[in-house]
Amino acid sequence: MNPVETPLKTDAWIAASWDAYVKAVKDPELNRAKGYYYQGFMRLEMLPVGSDHSSDHALMLFAVSLYATLKGIAVTAKDNCSYRKVGIQECQPDISYYVGTKALAIPRGTNIVDLNKYPAPDVVIEIAKSSLLDDQGAKRLLYEDLGVGEYWIVDVERGKITAFTVANQGSYRIRESQLIVGLQMITLEQALKQSQEADQTQVGSWLMQQFSA
Repeated sequence: MNPVETPLKTDAWIAASWDAYVKAVKDPELNRAKGYYYQGFMRLEMLPVGSDHSSDHALMLFAVSLYATLKGIAVTAKDNCSYRKVGIQECQPDISYYVGTKALAIPRGTNIVDLNKYPAPDVVIEIAKSSLLDDQGAKRLLYEDLGVGEYWIVDVERGKITAFTVANQGSYRIRESQLIVGLQMITLEQALKQSQEADQTQVGSWLMQQFSA
């Protein structure tokens, strides 16, 4: 008789070797989990994505891409893409962007982005509801070490964005993106607030006016 295995704890950081982490993310029962690995700990996020989180995610992806398009800033957006430094780190941010000369840094056909071969994304965005404290804490340190350019946290409950510029494995807060140049957090926050009462087409029309001014 095989011993009964203890169910793997999810939605929390637990001590694990890299091999144990890779085995977990390959488990068919966990194939919908978002995986993170940092400093000998892994986190598999399995909580269902609610309507508010999903709507804010879609709006942020649309708004940032719209701004870049109207301003002629070269970007490539990635939705829930996995980034890996084998044996060291892995993350799967909600939204990420490569900007400017790095917009085409990741070739077609790439699966998990190998950060020993390719650069880290310029901008990482986490949409935070149940994971807010973790996004502000451990994940912020993870992204600092990973070498992203900016890290933004969208607080779904309050409609607020906390954005950081990252340099030398440290970060400080900003209210205007330095990479997607001129994009102000207050404008995105206003769009998030409007989306609570208006459909996304209406919010998109308002954003077009703001970005074209």
